[in-house]
Amino acid sequence: MGDTIGVAVIGAGMAGKAHAAAYRTATAVYDSTLPPVRLVSICDMNEQLGEAAARRFGFERHDADWRAIAADDSIHVVSVVVANFLHREIVEGLLAAGKHVLCEKPLSDSIESAQAMAEAARGASTVARIGFSYRRAPGIAFIRDLVQSGRLGDVLHFSGRYWTDYGAHPDAPMSWRYQGPAGSGALADVGSHLAYIAEFVAGDILRVRGGQLSTVITERPVPLGAVVGHTRGAVSDEKSPVENDDYAAFGVEFARGGGTLEVSRVAVGHANSLFFEVFGSQGAARWDQRNPSQVEVAFHADDPEISGYRTVQLGPQHPYIAGGLPMDATGVGIGQNDMFVYQARAFLEEVAGIPESASLPRCASFDEGVRNMLLLDAVARSATAAGESVDVPALAAVGA
Repeated sequence: MGDTIGVAVIGAGMAGKAHAAAYRTATAVYDSTLPPVRLVSICDMNEQLGEAAARRFGFERHDADWRAIAADDSIHVVSVVVANFLHREIVEGLLAAGKHVLCEKPLSDSIESAQAMAEAARGASTVARIGFSYRRAPGIAFIRDLVQSGRLGDVLHFSGRYWTDYGAHPDAPMSWRYQGPAGSGALADVGSHLAYIAEFVAGDILRVRGGQLSTVITERPVPLGAVVGHTRGAVSDEKSPVENDDYAAFGVEFARGGGTLEVSRVAVGHANSLFFEVFGSQGAARWDQRNPSQVEVAFHADDPEISGYRTVQLGPQHPYIAGGLPMDATGVGIGQNDMFVYQARAFLEEVAGIPESASLPRCASFDEGVRNMLLLDAVARSATAAGESVDVPALAAVGA
């Protein structure tokens, strides 16, 4: 790479802009251990969108074809933030061109493609990682620490939901998000997040049961132009059938304890409501996306007069915050955009060869991305088998 790290982002939609902004900020958090980062290109087939994103976030240019990124020797790091069905071709092409790749979740639109991508990553000379951004939420990381340290005792059960309403309006235009097999809708979109959060906090999920998938808005209008993110642009009178799930729910079994997970894209009034509780033999903890700067904790050892949940404001004594915010004081506040900054910083540190002991926790591997998809596939299979229990392969078996 020489003296600088050249960066590009493929995809200029909502999540693509989060990646672009994160790379811009990543060198400004924590101590200055990275070489200079050069923001080279934002790529999007919608040239107007790509040009606007490049200008906004300080990238040198925009491209309309990802192959221009692959062919540019001055670009070393690439985030792939496009529709799931496009991931495989782009990621494999970038790895073959010697690029370090950070791919958005889910890894691909099919397990076959995801497994091929993981195989390509194992054979690459560069770093390939998947973005499990919620692992970077200070509150979630702190609750994981409470579990890992034993302060909550043995995990008894986990309860989580991720409710969104971007698909709640029947006139929201048809897009790739509403197309694909069972399990590729709300389950893949937001359920993938909730599933890896559950495992991050409570341990590996061994099997799922009671899978439910439901499509409640069965057709959507065909858009008259490009659909970017969750926007609702002009639509025609023509309708197209919705192919995948608006709602999903399932039970899980951990090595110790169980749990329930529920996700929706049609939960009116919940723009982005991710909430979970974990209950242990010595206490409990919970986190809410709508109040991400705090967690609530309760412990059996508390005096009965004051027992119950108490609110803990996150501050520099908690993960990621000290040095990771311009004002790293308790009560200042954090948000979802900060998670992308920590993720970008961790990825750049790994690419730069900074030892893991001196770095933020590494990003998840493509094998972990495959396993996340196998878990979601188990939910879909449970749903088609009247809720029967379905085993989830262990991570060690994914790349075997």
